Formats: sequence, structure tokens, C-alpha cells
Amino acid sequence: MRRFGVYELRSLALLAVFLLPGCGILGEKLDETKGWSVSKLYSEARVQLRDANYTEAIALYEKLEARYPYGRYAQQAQLEVAYAHFKENEPELAVAAADRFIKLHPNHPSVDYAYYLKGLANFNEDLGLMHIISRQDLSERDPKAAQDAFVAFEELVKRFPQSRYSEDARKRMAYLVNALASHEVHVARYYLNRGAYVAAANRAQTALLTYPQAPANEEGLLILVKAYDAMGLTDLRDDAERVMTKNFPNSKYRAGTAGSNKPWWVIW
Repeated sequence: MRRFGVYELRSLALLAVFLLPGCGILGEKLDETKGWSVSKLYSEARVQLRDANYTEAIALYEKLEARYPYGRYAQQAQLEVAYAHFKENEPELAVAAADRFIKLHPNHPSVDYAYYLKGLANFNEDLGLMHIISRQDLSERDPKAAQDAFVAFEELVKRFPQSRYSEDARKRMAYLVNALASHEVHVARYYLNRGAYVAAANRAQTALLTYPQAPANEEGLLILVKAYDAMGLTDLRDDAERVMTKNFPNSKYRAGTAGSNKPWWVIW
């Protein structure tokens, strides 16, 4: 193997020193957006967004904000980054971007859309592609995203009742109320089936008190009746039974006891 002499090594070192700045210059030239105006960056980002190239769109929006941090283009870029993350199935990043926009621009004409987008990102986290594939009931999953979605939609409806997004937000809130009540009832049923009657009664009561209009409360009341009966709390059981009879006179849970001498809520 050939050994380099001292002078040759010095020459190579000097050559490297001269070449390194050149490499930097070449690297910079690879960024074709260098020198683009704010309007050029924004229009190109919009093209990428329209063509569903969300990663590319996000990169362009971020360059726009970094180079031109003030003005309407930067504000719009912040909002559209949230939308791009939402479309890219990145709900946490979408929520973070929407929150940032709300914090920076609380009086912006499009802040209602930021609340709506925040709600959608959390809503779709529970009702996304995996939900469709698995058919998993939302009531059986961690309710945090559903709760966060409800809060965002609720804020939108309260602050901007005339917003064009409010009507859809109200519909989603109605769905979420029953989904959240169903989650509590699902947990209550789990405890009841395992003989944890105090826990079952507590979760059923949570559903009834927090979501009083939810259809899921029909089963919640049934669980409450059964839990109280199992604990020997006959007065509370009878009270719960009266509430159920008044609110659900045609309950499907009564159907199997026609002609029987045993109470309707005893099914074993």
C-alpha cells in the first residue's frame, strides 16, 4: 500500500478546505425555492395541497413561515398546515397546529375553522380507517379523543353559533354524547358481569348524570337496577326501576319477561 508523504497530505488537506465551501454552495442550489417570493411559495404549497401531496405542502408552508413570518400569507400557512396534517392522518400534529393558530390569532376571521378542524382531528382519531376495518365500537375505546372533540365542537358552537361549521359540529356533538355515554355503560356492564357491583353502579350513575339525554342510558338504568339488587339496596333499586319505567316504558329489556312472575330486570 502506498504511503503519502507529508507534503502530499498537506496538499490533500488544503484541497479539502477549498472544496468544502463549494459543497455547501452546491447543497444550497438544490433548494429550488431559494429566492421565491411569499406569493410564489404560497401558491406552490396550495398546488401540493390540492394534489394531495401533503408532506410537500407542509414543507413549503413551513418554509414560507420561516422566511416570511408576518402577514396574511404566514397566517394562512399556519391554518393550512393544520389541514394538511389532518389529511395526512396525523391528528396530534393537526390539533397542535390548530391550537397554535387559535393562540396566535384569536380574532382571525377563520378561527372558527381552526376550532372545527381541531374537533375533526380528534373525532376522526376515534372514527378513522382502523375503526372502519375493525368495526370496533367507539364505546369500547379510550374516550379522551372523543371528549376533546366534543370540547372543541362545543367551543365552536358557543363562540360562533352562526358559523357555517356550527351545524355540522352540533350533529357530531350529538353523536359524541351518546358515544361517551355508551363508553360509561360499557364499563359499567364490564364491572357488573364480574360482580363489582359498586363500581358498576358508579359508572352507570356517571353516564346518567353527565349525559342525561343519551339513548345509552336505557341500558345504564338496567345496570343500576341490577347492581343495587345484587347489593341488597332495595330502596335504591326500586327508585332506579321507577325512573326506567317512566323514561323507557317500552324498553326492549322488558320484552323477554312477558307472562313471567319474576321481575323484568331479572334475566337469569
